[in-house]
Amino acid sequence: MSMNRLCALTGAEFPLFAFSHCRDVVAAVSRAGGFGVLGATRFTPEQLEEELAWIDAHVDGAPYGVDVLVPEVVDPRVRELADNRSRAKAIDPSYQEFVNSVLGAHDIVPESQMPILAERMGITPENGLALMEVAFRHPIRLIANALGVAPASMITEGRKRGVPVAALVGAKEHAIRQAEAGVDIIVAQGTEAGGHCGEVSTLVLVPEVVRALEKAGHDIPVLAAGGIMTGGQMAGMMAAGAQGAWTGSVWLATPEAETSEAFREKMVAARSRDTVRSRSRTGKPARQLNTPWHGAWDAPDGPRSLPMPLMGMVSEPAFARIEREAAAGNAKARELVSYFVGQGVGLVDQVRSSRQVVQDFREEFIDAVTGLASIAGIE
Repeated sequence: MSMNRLCALTGAEFPLFAFSHCRDVVAAVSRAGGFGVLGATRFTPEQLEEELAWIDAHVDGAPYGVDVLVPEVVDPRVRELADNRSRAKAIDPSYQEFVNSVLGAHDIVPESQMPILAERMGITPENGLALMEVAFRHPIRLIANALGVAPASMITEGRKRGVPVAALVGAKEHAIRQAEAGVDIIVAQGTEAGGHCGEVSTLVLVPEVVRALEKAGHDIPVLAAGGIMTGGQMAGMMAAGAQGAWTGSVWLATPEAETSEAFREKMVAARSRDTVRSRSRTGKPARQLNTPWHGAWDAPDGPRSLPMPLMGMVSEPAFARIEREAAAGNAKARELVSYFVGQGVGLVDQVRSSRQVVQDFREEFIDAVTGLASIAGIE
């Protein structure tokens, strides 16, 4: 992999990029020769400082990156709301009543009032920029942004510090906009992916983005993302023009991940058809493990989802309660346990350590490349 452009840009030994909200996964993957990327959105700036300091101390000098969310488009309904207290007041009480009805149907005691998230938490442009400032205070080797064009301040600071800027896209026209803005790496993420995703499959999107960039004269490496759970899939996407793989869901089934035991058990049992692309957790289309929560919110007579970040303020406290109840033995609450996960969940058949996942990817990648060469009659 010595000639791989993404490895040259980031210092990764093997171009397997692992997005995770868990610092343990990030450090383990980077130490194993991959490239861990910490998803920063769930933290306050102060919490992110602690997480990155821990990674610095446990990554053994291996490279890692940070992913933040700086939304390009803000819904007009929330544009003037400057803090979580004012945002909470803007949410109609009927939404908490609906949450209580869904949870109550699963033997979870209702709460009269919606909990208010800690200040500086939630997906907003100002929170994303604050997290970005924290990230640049650490020896990161990549910073990534999703939900729109990377902000100019991120690109400027990245160039100043020699840190490549990556951007996630779900359509070829989005890739062109990111390239024109000056990003260094494009992550082409198909609809199979967990979390926020578009509507085009990875198999179509990756070559489409590669061709569009080349045609427009942009010499930018592309990472393939969405449903990639094996080294063979990674090899296939690299044959289609990608320089490596950006993965997320596969790390949720590791003991180091932030996921609960209940969710990991559901992952092992799930089929690829058991995910749903829904607005009922963040306010924007995001793929998750399908549960009665999603059925209730997305039903024709269900309430309309709120704009980001208000929907997260409704859903996240509820999912925290669901997890606590499930861990305490509430079998009906377990039915609601969910998380952001892609269609690749159907390929998960066991829980493996992060280090083992990296090793399996390497071996499967080599087997796939060798096998293709043999089929093609190439020595």
